[in-house]
Amino acid sequence: MIKNLMKLAFGGAVFALLPSTPLSAQKSAPTVTPLVSSIPDPVDQWLPARMILEVDAADIDRAIFRVKQTIPVDPKKPVILLYPEWLPGKHAPRGAISELTGLIFRTQNGALLKWRRDPVDIYAFHVDAPKGTDVIHAEFQFLTPLRTAEGRRVVTPEMMNIQWEQVSLYPAGYYTRAIKLIPSVTLPAGWTGVAALDGGRQTGDKITYAETDYETFIDSPMFAGKHFKKWDLGNQVTLNIWADEGKYLEAAKPEYIAAHKALVDEAMILFGSKHFDRYEFLLALTEELGGIGLEHHRSSENTRSVKYFSDWDKGGNERGLLPHELVHSWNGKFRRSNVTWTPDYRTPMQDNLLWVYEGQTSFWDHVLGARSGLQSKEMVLGELARSAAFYSVQPGRQWRSVEDTTHDPIFAARKPKPNASWARGEDYYNEGALIWLDTDMTIRQLSGGKKSLDDFARAFFGIKNGDWGTVTYDFDEIVRALNNVQPYDWAGFLDIRLRRPGQPAPLGGIEKGGYRLIFKDMPNIFDKERGAEDGGLDLTHSLGMTINKTGKVTATLWDSLAFQNGIVNDAQIVAVNDVAYSKEKMEDALRLAKDGKRPVRLLVERDKRYRTVEIPYAGGLRYPHLEPVSKEIQPLDRLLMARRR
Repeated sequence: MIKNLMKLAFGGAVFALLPSTPLSAQKSAPTVTPLVSSIPDPVDQWLPARMILEVDAADIDRAIFRVKQTIPVDPKKPVILLYPEWLPGKHAPRGAISELTGLIFRTQNGALLKWRRDPVDIYAFHVDAPKGTDVIHAEFQFLTPLRTAEGRRVVTPEMMNIQWEQVSLYPAGYYTRAIKLIPSVTLPAGWTGVAALDGGRQTGDKITYAETDYETFIDSPMFAGKHFKKWDLGNQVTLNIWADEGKYLEAAKPEYIAAHKALVDEAMILFGSKHFDRYEFLLALTEELGGIGLEHHRSSENTRSVKYFSDWDKGGNERGLLPHELVHSWNGKFRRSNVTWTPDYRTPMQDNLLWVYEGQTSFWDHVLGARSGLQSKEMVLGELARSAAFYSVQPGRQWRSVEDTTHDPIFAARKPKPNASWARGEDYYNEGALIWLDTDMTIRQLSGGKKSLDDFARAFFGIKNGDWGTVTYDFDEIVRALNNVQPYDWAGFLDIRLRRPGQPAPLGGIEKGGYRLIFKDMPNIFDKERGAEDGGLDLTHSLGMTINKTGKVTATLWDSLAFQNGIVNDAQIVAVNDVAYSKEKMEDALRLAKDGKRPVRLLVERDKRYRTVEIPYAGGLRYPHLEPVSKEIQPLDRLLMARRR
């Protein structure tokens, strides 16, 4: 009997001996609960009355902004208030709602109201207000980061940066341009604050602005601080600068300011119009305030090194930021894609055409930097060489298109990535600039030098002089505008280069411009200045990695020699050829390896584990440069020439 049972079990009937589950047994199976939004879509109608916003920013010891706000609401509708989420210029839902604290709502007579956060749209607050309520009083604090681990620092003992979306709410159901408000801000004693808002009246340390609309308000941030100076750049453009110490402002020589004035002049010549009644450069020279470069229609938020002026001859690589943000007044603010523009700060933005918004702006910041003298031609060529060389070897281009990288701000949130050269990041900026350079040079070739992308800029961005609203566009309009300048298959040209992965290296503009990409054993001027600033070493085009000043690997090129030998981000190079790591020792090792007879021997530590790696390499030091094909003036030289007389 036992033998027969064993035979049954091993003969395939073993499952008959195990407990079975009756077919009638119950298994709970929930079904989906539909997501029903009670938040109204925005409509283009005026809010019945104006909001009053009071921001107390005087508490710099604790770095807290304290807010009081009076918000008119429709007495016939549920009260739903929103905190800004999708923010222009940040290309993603970046609303800093986690720092909003102490939120309370009251009626006109001071009665405390209950509220709840919407469980689906967490930027929305439902307020239980009595029937007939037409005004809500809100109070809250915005806790600004005290250390970099908490976010970008916006308050220091010397200066601050107030972004109004962080310190305000608005009622749901309205276009933001249809919401009127009167804002005010209280600053620390003796500080100077500047925002591109009109009608500012100062009483003591409090500045009250004239009535404006909420869209303009959010688009007009403030810089404020102790040490301040401003310069008139002409064309109703002002350069406002704050610094950690006053001495950094005193280093501003007249010729340095003249270069900024030339930038404005060149922009006016390029676009042939002005889409602002005034423009405020807000620039902080600081080692303490968090870094920023953010565009607005009538201003821009910028930070640079405290040595922006005092190390003028060594800091040309830093001076591309202001040209970039100024161009955005035309490209990105006045002209914006029809799916990037949104009626409020709750509606998601679609970023597909950021290769126009940011890519062409990056192209023009090179051009205007050189034309104005704010940057030397050699500096601009060095930056173009860096981009061209990187995209010539970037492996992620095999599977991911430039246009697909426009979605990166939304899903990657601008955080560092492992193996970034394979994953790709926001390459629509720099590769986009190279593609627009190719566009310019193609127009020049086809027109016999009579036309260029300057003509596109004037025709596309230069319309409606004096209008500082927003005019939207789509892909087809971009193509039509290019064809109006120079007939060609621009739809195919852009589609191949921007929407399809696996394309050839984006060198067309450089080659048509009369230059070629070469490699030398010394950095170009752009890379040299960057290396001097951070003390790092860029070995992308030799071993395939970048290293910081302490020998820590900060990036590894996918499938490079370093990658093949297991050297990845955060690995520590302890020794080079059996000697303690230094930048000089690494450079010497690559020089010695040039003949291929001696491998580069590295002692590498990662996760407290050490190993020796011998890398067979014979290329020596390799840094990208652009070289003209002949001594004549090339089309790329003409592109970068000043237009001022």
